[in-house]
Amino acid sequence: MKTLSSILIALVMGCILASCESTGTTADSSKPKARGSIGEIILVIDSVKWAGPVGEELKEIFESDIPGMIRSEAKFKVNTVDPRQMTRMLKMSTNLIYVTTFDDKGSASQVINAQFSKESKEKAMNDPSIYSLRIEDEYAIGQEVLYLFGNTEDQLIENLKKNGDRLQNLFEVRERGRLEKILLTRKNSAATVAGRENLGIEINVPASYQIAKSEDDFLWVRQITPSGNRADISLFFYETDYTSEEQTFPANILALRDSITKQQIFGDPDDPTSYVVAEKQIPPAFRNMTINGNFTTEMRGSWKTNNISMGGSYLGYLMVDQKKGKLYYIEGFVFYPNEVHRDALREIETILLNTNVSWTDDQGA
Repeated sequence: MKTLSSILIALVMGCILASCESTGTTADSSKPKARGSIGEIILVIDSVKWAGPVGEELKEIFESDIPGMIRSEAKFKVNTVDPRQMTRMLKMSTNLIYVTTFDDKGSASQVINAQFSKESKEKAMNDPSIYSLRIEDEYAIGQEVLYLFGNTEDQLIENLKKNGDRLQNLFEVRERGRLEKILLTRKNSAATVAGRENLGIEINVPASYQIAKSEDDFLWVRQITPSGNRADISLFFYETDYTSEEQTFPANILALRDSITKQQIFGDPDDPTSYVVAEKQIPPAFRNMTINGNFTTEMRGSWKTNNISMGGSYLGYLMVDQKKGKLYYIEGFVFYPNEVHRDALREIETILLNTNVSWTDDQGA
């Protein structure tokens, strides 16, 4: 394998991957396509290092729990591999992370260290802020390869603590982009039309979803073919007037969410007392952000039906469009008993973040 000296020199000159913004290499059509499930990361690391402080910090970044859930689930599915056991097949993985420190004399870490030239290590020695190197399509097309390194464990841990959110976001955004290409190749045009006519927003949902309920200011679409390998996912979209900043307070968002589901969504359509409510046992997790210039609050939590034994996870976004004077609440919720919800929630996130609440008739003309 080529040495990493020239790339590290480029980092020092202004392309340091602490910001996770390097562009990577040019795709080579002769390379095979990368393979791996959505949200899966192959982490190549010495087992002793994984069991120690470096491993704890990596687990905090990539295996921390998805917030707001009753049942513990990690954000990514991480599979660790000893560097000495890397095969050609494993090198074709979509998401590949190598972790080492240059002072580690163990044979496993030395396998990774051998990929760095003497000059590369000297560059890192002279600039402790250099801790990561991102290369796209190194072994396969559509691949993300990330090297995390330090002169010592303490130095690497310090950089991981400082940049954990950036590293996590790098793979979150990447996986969402991969999933978007899969999900939104074929869209449900009827749902798009209903979103424009009922709520004045642009909705993009996969063709596998069908409209369950369509009313003024409300739309519910559902994936109607759940199976043992496929979660039951519902998405709903709601519009109301934006009158006060207080509407964006967490308690009021939760109250709005429950008022919508109490009127519109039932575990048993023939039983109006089976309406869906937010689970209060574990409070939902909130996060503020800006999407397409609109103030947005993300809410993650768990739901249940009022009087029958059903429940699951949900992910919702409250979006404010001040120009239109409108408030939008959009949500996806999962029913998938005794199964992992991580992949379904990532699907929901991908679809909902493709919603444009600022859509106007002029855009559709």
